Amino acid sequence: MAQPNLDEIHDVLINISKQAGKMITTAHPRTSSSGTKKNLTEANHTPQGRTAADLVTETDKAVEDMVSSTLREKYPDYDFMGEETYTPGTKLASTPTFIVDPIDGTTNFVHSYPYVSISLGFTVAREPVIGVVYNPFTGTLYSAIKNKGTYKTERAFESQPLPAQKLPLKDEKLEKLNRALVAIEWGSDRSGKNYECKTKTFANLGRAEEEGGAMVHSARSLGSAALNICGVAEGSLDMYWEGGCWAWDVAAGWCILKEAGGFIVDGNPGSWEVEVTQRTYLTLRKGVEKQVVEEFWSHIDGRMEYEH
Repeated sequence: MAQPNLDEIHDVLINISKQAGKMITTAHPRTSSSGTKKNLTEANHTPQGRTAADLVTETDKAVEDMVSSTLREKYPDYDFMGEETYTPGTKLASTPTFIVDPIDGTTNFVHSYPYVSISLGFTVAREPVIGVVYNPFTGTLYSAIKNKGTYKTERAFESQPLPAQKLPLKDEKLEKLNRALVAIEWGSDRSGKNYECKTKTFANLGRAEEEGGAMVHSARSLGSAALNICGVAEGSLDMYWEGGCWAWDVAAGWCILKEAGGFIVDGNPGSWEVEVTQRTYLTLRKGVEKQVVEEFWSHIDGRMEYEH
């Protein structure tokens, strides 16, 4: 198999993201008409246990159908992993693979909250080497190619978008956790040890330092993993702590963040090297010092465990 032409694939993914954006912005989802996702539970691979917070719409499915059919036609030798067609137990292969979340932020989408994106990643040897994340409601496009940097384009849906900005936009040193703006997410699973770990850790991050907390500047729960990671890449967020995401939530943002000088460690304390399928992540912008990571880890109460 010939080496993938990353520049060409990058441009194809950008065009696809804009097509998907038109589908998303012209749809009219309602909370009453959305269903729960068909991804199966870790414990027994049955639909039992899906929650009312884990939503899917017909638009999610239609966008993934469009993306997959377009990519399979143009790149028939490459693998495809999409959120809406994922089969439990499938492992990310070392072969070139497109990893797609058709609508990252479905809950926002059905509530008409415009923090929504399509996330298109491409991996080689299980490493994200291209990332495209597009918010069609704001026209904000993030894109990256390995070793070629990360760029943010505003008004990307217009015939004459604003000039692309190289990221990060902010990279000043961060030496203390109490100076940080942190993204966190509840997730769709609201019971059990993982949820308990999250909520106790949220409390630790916010609690006053004299009571043993980190007292971070503040926390944001915005509802899109891909856009959260892009916010870290540009420097508007200092870090993003997550457990329970899948590869399609983070693959595109992974490349975008790394090419912007940021880094990713385990969402559980101790490991500085993680894979895109890890499912527990702490993403950090360029300029965050190592001791801040260790300080963050010290405030995690418990351990998040997810099936890979």
